[in-house]
Amino acid sequence: MAILPIIRFPHPCLKQVADPVDASSAATRQLAADLLETMHAAPGIGITACHAGISQRLVVIDLPDGDGPHVYANPEIVWQSDESVTREEGSVSMPGIHGPVTRPTRVRVRYTRPDGTQAEEEADGLMAVCLQHEIDQINGIFWIRRLSRLRRERAVKRFARLER
Repeated sequence: MAILPIIRFPHPCLKQVADPVDASSAATRQLAADLLETMHAAPGIGITACHAGISQRLVVIDLPDGDGPHVYANPEIVWQSDESVTREEGSVSMPGIHGPVTRPTRVRVRYTRPDGTQAEEEADGLMAVCLQHEIDQINGIFWIRRLSRLRRERAVKRFARLER
């Protein structure tokens, strides 16, 4: 396993719709393992291949109180609840910056497992938020686009100051 370099906002890869992956390939399994190590080193609880500058539809999530790491290849949200929740979000590509994002409280996600089988999973709470956040990312939607214009402008200015 290797710790991959994480690209920083506003890198163009963070705005691109990622390409599908072959979930069961050795290269994809290795990338998932590398992303997990990279995410833990960042530290973070979710990461995509896009965060490493690799435009592929691969998501890794490992919640602190969860049941271990989850790997999602080519995930898509197929259902979301009408109820919503607002939580603080951030990104390994924009460390030190957080903001309130409102999202549906529950989702159902269709994806491919590392063994190549198709699966669907329902999630709520932090897992639902993480799935939506990371799926947004592989769809080219960086999390600050979910903020109000004013909050987004402030976040970008704060990050620019931190990066100096």
